[in-house]
Amino acid sequence: MEPKLKILGFAGSLRVGPYNKAFLRAAADLLPDDTTLEIFDLNGIPPFNQDLEMDMPARVKQLKSKIREADAMLIATPEYNYSVPRVLKNAIDSASRPYGDNPFNEKPVAIINASIGMLGGASAISFTSDVCVPEMHPVNGLEVIVTFAQNKFDANGKLTDENTRNFLKKLLQNLAIWTKKLVHTVCELGQT
Repeated sequence: MEPKLKILGFAGSLRVGPYNKAFLRAAADLLPDDTTLEIFDLNGIPPFNQDLEMDMPARVKQLKSKIREADAMLIATPEYNYSVPRVLKNAIDSASRPYGDNPFNEKPVAIINASIGMLGGASAISFTSDVCVPEMHPVNGLEVIVTFAQNKFDANGKLTDENTRNFLKKLLQNLAIWTKKLVHTVCELGQT
C-alpha cells in the first residue's frame, strides 16, 4: 500500500473565522481517500527581514519544515485591495529564503478563494499565482473561487453549497493526480 499524499494548506488571513479558513476545513472533508491535509496557521510569522534569514525565527522554521514534509500545497487566499494579502506574501517570502533553500521548489499547488463579493478573489488568485508559480507546479484548473461566500457557508463555517463542494472535490482530485504524476516523473528522471 502506497503512503498517503500529504497536502499542506494555509490561508492568507490572520482572522479567527474567515471564509478562507473554513474553505480549507471543507477541503479536509472532500479529499481523495489516499490523501491527507494538514492546515498550518500563518499567525506568528514576523515580517520578513533578510538580515535574519540565516537565523530565521522559529515559526518560519516550522513552516519550512511543514512545506518540506508535504507532497503538495493548497493555498486559500482572501483578497485585500484587489491583491494578495500581505500576510500570505510575507509567509511565502519568509519560507522561500535564503536563496538556494526554497522548500516550495517543485511542489504542486492549487489555490482557492472564498469572498463575500460578486467577483470573488480573482485578483488575489492571480497575484498568488504570480508569487507561487515560478517555483511551484500549478494543477490544471488551478483555482476554485467562491463568490457570495456568506450564502454558501453556514453559521458554523460549514460549506453547504453542493456545486462548490463538487468543484472543490474535483480540484483536490486533480491536485492528487498531478502530484502523483510529478513524483513519478521525478523518480524516472532520477533513474536516468
